[in-house]
Amino acid sequence: MKQYNIFISHSWKYNSDYYKIEKWLDDNFNWKNMSIPEHDPKTPSSNYALKQEIENNIKNSSGMIILSGMYAIYSDWINTEMDIALKYNKPIIGIKPRGNVNTPLFISNNAYMVNWNSQSLFNAIKRYF
Repeated sequence: MKQYNIFISHSWKYNSDYYKIEKWLDDNFNWKNMSIPEHDPKTPSSNYALKQEIENNIKNSSGMIILSGMYAIYSDWINTEMDIALKYNKPIIGIKPRGNVNTPLFISNNAYMVNWNSQSLFNAIKRYF
């Protein structure tokens, strides 16, 4: 069975959606989590060291999933992660937020967008990763 190495871009302030996606993947895929979750943060000595670690993880991933709520506009890290994924030509799957929330253009212009449901995400992973 294929192993997917997936980087999930997220904001720790909105981690309940992150954990939901992680559970969906745990229950349905052979995958390795390449992101840096809040419950297991690395503590690099500087922002530069953190960026290097994130870049290495994305470089070695099958692709990136991004939770694309409007909070993403305000996260420098999410922008950095998107730039790194694009630099290495990694496929990006953007998950549209639930409810009447817009998706930032820099995400929708650079990602394969899916609805907030497990089957849409699974189909995109199988197709693009």
